[in-house]
Amino acid sequence: MSLQDVIGNESVKRIQNSGQLVFHSVGDTGATFGAGPGDEGAVTDKMAADFVGEASEDVPAFLYNLGDVIYNFGEDQYYYDQFYEPFRNYQAPIFAIPGNHDGVIYSGDPESTLAAFLQHFCSAAPVHAPQAGGLVRTTMTQPGVYFTLEAPFVTIIGLYSNVLEDPGIISSEGGKNPTVDDQQLDFLRSELQRLNHSKYKGALLLAVHHPPYTIGVEHGSSPRMLKDIEDCISKAGNFWPHAILSGHAHNYERYTRTVGSNEVPFVIAGSGGHAATKIKLSSGNTVIRTPMEVLENVTLERYYAQYGYLRIVVTQEILTFEFHDITAGLSSKSPADVCSVDLKTRKLVAGHA
Repeated sequence: MSLQDVIGNESVKRIQNSGQLVFHSVGDTGATFGAGPGDEGAVTDKMAADFVGEASEDVPAFLYNLGDVIYNFGEDQYYYDQFYEPFRNYQAPIFAIPGNHDGVIYSGDPESTLAAFLQHFCSAAPVHAPQAGGLVRTTMTQPGVYFTLEAPFVTIIGLYSNVLEDPGIISSEGGKNPTVDDQQLDFLRSELQRLNHSKYKGALLLAVHHPPYTIGVEHGSSPRMLKDIEDCISKAGNFWPHAILSGHAHNYERYTRTVGSNEVPFVIAGSGGHAATKIKLSSGNTVIRTPMEVLENVTLERYYAQYGYLRIVVTQEILTFEFHDITAGLSSKSPADVCSVDLKTRKLVAGHA
């Protein structure tokens, strides 16, 4: 789908003329009363503050939610408390990929898996959902739970990594998971081939809820899912995204993977308001010092256990990730971490702030 279809031709032209696109991204925003509704509100209020006192070219065009919009079972009845009300002051469209909690159901659940997510994010036309109450936000018109979003300077391919706590799954894994088919593999490979063959020059992001790499204390990595992604990349002519975004681990973690001459950031922003979790400590229970090599050619660069979000800035030349944590306060515009990628050389050109 095209951003133009959502915000209109004139708004897209203004972004193009300004020379940059700014947007937000974060996951695990759904906060229950037992896991921090005040923390979700602090994150959404700080994101809303990015619309105040900014030059027009610095105002975010949208939010890309990395999944677990709703806890614990993604049901319709929770959408007002966990989505519409917390984002009451957010002044831009919100796209999303589902997380495991958006799709999981329990025995005897009257709703089918993903039913509420599809209603609120994949409706045929933008409508005012009853669950929004008196708030003005309408439903989103995404084509499905996995889709491509095309915007000025950036294309985002979003995947659905299903309902397990760990690991994430995007295929049948050669028949080992008969309840999951291989449609997403075909989709991902096709999209990568299309962009490669068209000599796409913009920033390419891949978003998936479960992180390929994490050293959080509650969730593990998803190496088989990463293998599926790598196979699609290989079959598309070794056409790598410029970065891979995830949530699920309820913190901020940034890794760099070296692939040949490319440096690819793997960024976890699961810090949207639900139960922030710490990083595993090194032997002796001491704080991990970064950068730290966690696998061959994979380095943990930075991590934060605080709540916060990504502010992403894209131009024709540079893709920049900024992590903003809520402890800095609403008025602060200074990020806790910054990482930039040169789109042509695919090298990192800036470290942390």
